[in-house]
Amino acid sequence: MKVVIQRVNRASVTVDNEIVGSIGRGFLVLFGAVPTDTDGDCAKLAEKISKLRIFEDENGKTNLSIRDVGGDILSVSQFTLLADCSHGNRPSFIGAAKPDDANRLYKKFNEELRMRGIKVETGVFGAHMIVDLENDGPFTIVL
Repeated sequence: MKVVIQRVNRASVTVDNEIVGSIGRGFLVLFGAVPTDTDGDCAKLAEKISKLRIFEDENGKTNLSIRDVGGDILSVSQFTLLADCSHGNRPSFIGAAKPDDANRLYKKFNEELRMRGIKVETGVFGAHMIVDLENDGPFTIVL
């Protein structure tokens, strides 16, 4: 499993000219699954993200979690995170989970985040999406 977390002031995702998910302050999380990922991996990752302290406290130190600041998550599935570009110039996606498995894991991951008290908005699995965001920092982490 691979995720890219971007701390944002706002983010939204549009499908077919309609906004399907939108948040204010929080995280834009891009999610990609591999064939060996499990439900347990989703739970561990959601726990890590819910406790990740990358928001500034009153002293300007990154000591606060998304729950501490009342932030939301916009979760977007993105199999291209698993691209292998080691041979030639055309990426291979053979390392990504099959669509049915990836979608199940994506839903499980979002459910795990919600179980930790975080509001989660989502994109549409498998759709062509336009993601708009205002990255705060920028502050971007890959897990």
